[in-house]
Amino acid sequence: MTRPTPEPAALHGPDGLDQWKRQWKHVLVYLECRDEAVHPVSLQVLRMARKLAREAGFEVHGIAIGEDRELLRVLLTPYPLERVYLCQTSEKHFLAEAHSEPFILCVRQLRPSVVLLAATPAGKAIAPRLATAFGSGLTTDCTDLTMRENTDLVQTRPAYGGDIMARIVTTRSRPQFATVRPDVMPAQTAVAHPGVEFVLAETSSSPRTSVTLVKTEPRRGAHDITRSKILIVVGKGLRRREDLAPFYELAEFLGGELAATRGVVERGWVSADRQIGLSGKSVTPELLITCGVSGSVQFLEGVRQARTIIAIDSDPDARILAIAHHPILGDLYEILPVLIARIKRARDTRDR
Repeated sequence: MTRPTPEPAALHGPDGLDQWKRQWKHVLVYLECRDEAVHPVSLQVLRMARKLAREAGFEVHGIAIGEDRELLRVLLTPYPLERVYLCQTSEKHFLAEAHSEPFILCVRQLRPSVVLLAATPAGKAIAPRLATAFGSGLTTDCTDLTMRENTDLVQTRPAYGGDIMARIVTTRSRPQFATVRPDVMPAQTAVAHPGVEFVLAETSSSPRTSVTLVKTEPRRGAHDITRSKILIVVGKGLRRREDLAPFYELAEFLGGELAATRGVVERGWVSADRQIGLSGKSVTPELLITCGVSGSVQFLEGVRQARTIIAIDSDPDARILAIAHHPILGDLYEILPVLIARIKRARDTRDR
């Protein structure tokens, strides 16, 4: 299946091309619903979609795919969307091929300028199929999106292991497809609005799939630092792996999790699922305590949604000290024991 191609005249000169681009309107968001809830990253993408729509004068439409269309309607009614296409599938569990077919039909009907998906496993599985079906570009794991006046989407994402931030523009094809990295923007909240128009979208009675799902099991053993409200982060200021014990102690005492920078993970001292930054995870904790973290651009991109940052570092020029709400200049090996003692003392006083 190929995308609708522009009229030949549209490819001759900027005026013709811009006129063709204006035939593609609005922003379409994949609203991933699992376990009777809207995926939180889909709500983050929805907020970004609304920002883009305001810039371009577009509407924001959504597409949701699942077994129970009435449940999807209930879940999505509270959110600010002009229209939601509800697609029914007979598959109880997610299968990329089965979900892609109704999605493609919906895109062909709506002709959106921009299609956004969360960079979740489901979004990453569907997005390349969509881009291939329409012969268009796809930018994955975006950390920021802006819209030019001619509706070209400027897609920002890390490249070369996070060493640079690339800005990618799809200038001669539509729709423009992108997946959005989790936790780069707060989630869209429910709002009072006139109401969502729900459309029962066309679907195939038997979506083609070459996959047979035999069994599903929850993943065990991984640490989801993105859900923690309190994070203790260690950086290259940590001298030895054996010195991690007090940091784990502090994290446990505060009811949080230990996290690390890329350098610590590459040394093999902390597992990769605890890494923060462009090549790791973006986090949104209420409290972030960094210890020996200089604050590279790659790391700061992963913590820009943190509510409060306490930073301990011995380098007065460390970038992290400049952006921290409570910077502490000094040797973390001297400061950490004092910090732990004071926190425990304050906790004991409060509990008396």
